[in-house]
Amino acid sequence: QVQLVESGGGLVQAGGSLRLSCAASGRTFSDYALGWFRQAPGKEREFVAAVSWSGGNIYYVDSVKGRFTISRSNAQRTVYLQMNRLNPDDTAVYYCAAREYYTDYASAADMYAYDFWGQGTQVTVSS
Repeated sequence: QVQLVESGGGLVQAGGSLRLSCAASGRTFSDYALGWFRQAPGKEREFVAAVSWSGGNIYYVDSVKGRFTISRSNAQRTVYLQMNRLNPDDTAVYYCAAREYYTDYASAADMYAYDFWGQGTQVTVSS
């Protein structure tokens, strides 16, 4: 079992930045690949970014490329999502999730393949 707790959400103006954190407890953190997903009101949950257990294999959804950066610290048992140049379309509840591994973008983005989820943190971007 892995327990995940997100933090760092809030209200920010368009063009601003936020850094989300997701702290893990339980089984060995470095065993897991980690992903960030988001869900806007009335929309399905969507993939945002993922990082492999080593940090060497990273994927982003096209809409956040160049603006968001995912990283992890296995020593701190934490995964981060640095979000820059935020816009109102980024408004959503952001969730982190863990799974054993992924092999390519399609598998990294498959939310049904993730075994553990946090409770989410709200990000609101005002125009």
